[in-house]
Amino acid sequence: MSQPILLITPPFTQLNTPYPATAYLKGFFNTKGVETFQADLGIEVTIALFSKQGLVRLFKTIEQKQQLAEGKLILSENSARMVALKDAYINSIEEVILFLQGKSNTLAHFICTRNFLPEASRFEQIDDLKWAFGSMGKLDMAKHIATMYLEDLSDLIKENIDEHFGFSRYAESLGRSANSFDDLYNALQQPFTYLDEILIQIFDQRIKELQPKLVCISVPFPGNLYTSLRCGQWLKKNFPNIKVAMGGGFANTELRSLSDKRVFEFYDFITLDDGEAPLEILIKHIDGQVPQHELKRCFTLVNGVVTYINNTSCADYKQGQVGTPDYDGLLLDKYISAIEVINPMHSLWSDGRWNKLTMAHGCYWGKCTFCDVSLDYIKNYEPIVASLIVDRMEELVKKTGENGFHFVDEAAPPSLMKAVAIEIIKRKLVVSWWANVRFEKSFTRDLCQLLKASGCIAVSGGLEVASDRLLALINKGITVEQVAKVSKHFTEAGIMVHAYLMYGFPTQTVQETVDSLEMVRQLFETGVLQSAFWHLFTMTAHSPVGLAPAKYQVKKQTEVIGSFANNDIQHIDPTGANHEIFGFGLKKALINYMHGVCFEFPLQKWFDFKIPKTTVPPDNISKAIETPEYTTAKNHKVIWLGVMPNATLVQRSKKGNKWEEMNLQFQTHKSELNINIEPAKGAWLLQLLPLLSIANGNGLTIANIKESYANAGLDGFELFWDNKPMTGLYKAGLLGI
Repeated sequence: MSQPILLITPPFTQLNTPYPATAYLKGFFNTKGVETFQADLGIEVTIALFSKQGLVRLFKTIEQKQQLAEGKLILSENSARMVALKDAYINSIEEVILFLQGKSNTLAHFICTRNFLPEASRFEQIDDLKWAFGSMGKLDMAKHIATMYLEDLSDLIKENIDEHFGFSRYAESLGRSANSFDDLYNALQQPFTYLDEILIQIFDQRIKELQPKLVCISVPFPGNLYTSLRCGQWLKKNFPNIKVAMGGGFANTELRSLSDKRVFEFYDFITLDDGEAPLEILIKHIDGQVPQHELKRCFTLVNGVVTYINNTSCADYKQGQVGTPDYDGLLLDKYISAIEVINPMHSLWSDGRWNKLTMAHGCYWGKCTFCDVSLDYIKNYEPIVASLIVDRMEELVKKTGENGFHFVDEAAPPSLMKAVAIEIIKRKLVVSWWANVRFEKSFTRDLCQLLKASGCIAVSGGLEVASDRLLALINKGITVEQVAKVSKHFTEAGIMVHAYLMYGFPTQTVQETVDSLEMVRQLFETGVLQSAFWHLFTMTAHSPVGLAPAKYQVKKQTEVIGSFANNDIQHIDPTGANHEIFGFGLKKALINYMHGVCFEFPLQKWFDFKIPKTTVPPDNISKAIETPEYTTAKNHKVIWLGVMPNATLVQRSKKGNKWEEMNLQFQTHKSELNINIEPAKGAWLLQLLPLLSIANGNGLTIANIKESYANAGLDGFELFWDNKPMTGLYKAGLLGI
């Protein structure tokens, strides 16, 4: 019997849903008949730690450490309080985990009384919950309270047991842009930490059960690096015959210039970029079928020297060939929904189990100057056909029982989103989905209505710095006015809009930072933006700014390329503002704007230092979204999503004149829409609508419709089609896309 492959995600990524890398690889290997198993050790460690038995062990360990200190007080006031309340934590933890797993929702009311769970320091900063959640948001409020309870326990662990602990990141400070491997290497020479012991106990059991020939460790973020090295270290010591390969987002961005051979005391191989072809070749190499020099995008030791081997004759697989992600083996019923930050989009990230898919590999824009556009995961753009995407959605719904999808594209292409939406509607598939987008002009009112009809509930996109000068410097290809209009279209369709915001881009002045905040304030005040988050600009080695800093008037603080990780670059912006000082004020303002308050406050209110007054007119965004939009596209398709109307002939008279009109009554999900038109035109429209139905195809072009109108002996097409009442029929499902 052949030995299988084990695919693992080490702690910690998200707690609410699996990181999809191993599921993608398992789906690919299914197409090749290669036996694979997968595990998310992050959720398994979390469940072991936050259990009754786990907390008994935790508090016992803390008390033992205190006894070893020979009576000296080693606990902070907060930790001492939690230790005193240990029975309350031990007796409530399993109920809380069940609740966060969606298995005990009725507990929400008890949690919200604030009399059930013990509270420590995290609750001192908790928001006014009624203000944040209202009187009816009991479930979300309870999730937030339960999350703070877990965060208190996290603080207890970090303060007394393991300084590197964090829910979605572990020892991140050791892994983030560590040009030298020294700190990590030294930490890995120390005895196992408390968390290490739990991790290795679970990992040991899995290895003994499966006896794989190769363990592939996906490391998407710096916060997964330390635990991946611990797994590799333990495996090479205890099972030296099992090979260890590392790949994932961290390797792809940080390890491209790796030269420190000590890393290979923990791994045998490190692969870069898409993993399907490199791992397929690697397995054949391990099986003795191909020589070492035929490996693809792979670091390994050759005669004691770190060597990068890339067999360019071996082509990567097309996106249509890699199969459907397979979540089999992951503990889907164990993931927990947490609400740490009261932010609508962040709650989507952390609340609920989403199947992760992509519509396309890479980014169709690929020009943003802060982005890693020189790397494969951005520059190699390859869309997947809509029918195959929806095939995969249907397959995942059947396999996982979940009909929620997060498309994790760098930016989902509007044309492909349209095709996917049409395919979903044609198949009568009931799903909810969200995606990352660019605020393209292509997202018209009608396209957004179509996306909503297919189940789209939210989009997130980069507004970055809300300044047209800086957006041009970023090469974003958008303007603030365009963002406002597109956001309005999404919002009016009932699709939530989240904006990624940036401050500190090279040459950004104090005035531009203030004006950017004013633009954001107006976007929230007009209601076209519902969620956002500020990020401080980071220069990366593979971005246009990092590759040519002089062009953007910034200077690298060091030119040294380390022997380990190289991505984030410390830099000086001599012409820009002191960017870091703005972070707290920008985020404080944003929290209030997201809750619909404090729009009348002067911007100075958010900062404890003097700032200039904004130069942005107070009605800048409202004017932008109220400006009429005209389309000259004559070849877009018109489709019909609604139900056929009831038609009634109505007699009209005025000042002795009598005429006949046709009343068309359209039923929508929320109301009914009535229009009156000439009987001949009404009769023509009743014949046209079935031809526009998605069930019968992809609609007709305006040119086709105009021809049909003329063939019916009718005249004045533009006057009829581009004016009321026809222009209001988008509300009933008549869309031009």
